[in-house]
Amino acid sequence: MTEKPTILIANDDGYRAKGLRKLTDLMRTIGKVIVVTTEKVNSAQGHSITMTEPLRYHLHEKGEDYEMYVCNGRPVDCVKLGYQVIMDKNPDIVVSGINHGSNASTNLIYSGTMAAAVEACMDKIPAVGFSLDSYSPDAYFDHLDGYIIDIVKNVLERGLPDRVCLNVNFPKYDPENPIKGVRICHQADGRWIEVFDRRNDPSGKEYFWLTGYFEEKDLSEDGDQYALKNNYVSIVPTSYDWTAYFAIDTIKKWNL
Repeated sequence: MTEKPTILIANDDGYRAKGLRKLTDLMRTIGKVIVVTTEKVNSAQGHSITMTEPLRYHLHEKGEDYEMYVCNGRPVDCVKLGYQVIMDKNPDIVVSGINHGSNASTNLIYSGTMAAAVEACMDKIPAVGFSLDSYSPDAYFDHLDGYIIDIVKNVLERGLPDRVCLNVNFPKYDPENPIKGVRICHQADGRWIEVFDRRNDPSGKEYFWLTGYFEEKDLSEDGDQYALKNNYVSIVPTSYDWTAYFAIDTIKKWNL
């Protein structure tokens, strides 16, 4: 690739997020960058899109080979607007994140960060979602620089298989335990156990606040949860094709 690649960035933590700023700074060392981000935090929005209200965006920042737009929609809206409205052609790659919080295991299902990457993948654009296993708004990201640059450059140079994007998760920073390396993993099994906290508002009306915890069901050594817990970067090749191919023959035997 002789010309600078064009890179579209999205996220679900909003335009103020430290992770977005870090990813933007890194991508500006590689190519021309267009950021389309959300006005507010859109965590756990999954692949939702805006259909019943107007979508709007505005230019927030502009620099050399760099523009940031802020959109009132969701992460998938940002990606769609990015290459269908704001840009005059498809980007060479879409990168999403860096999310504040893990999107390993079945967190992927809820993730707005990964939904942005999957949306691009559905349109045959190479895409990567990056997440850090820390929910702190002031999380430390500098230990990720080399890994992110290497992953993006590899995708730009080598491409990705059809219908595949990458779900990349990083361990949080630990000065006494540096990252050991990278593992190519499968998506580990797990689920959120919801707890609905029953409360009353000042007028006495009942409402519920969602809480809960994550139950790990799979800590096999080739899974992404194991990688994170043992201080490795996990890379999970991810597809929008949710067909359970292994189950087709079983269902065919039903009396239908």
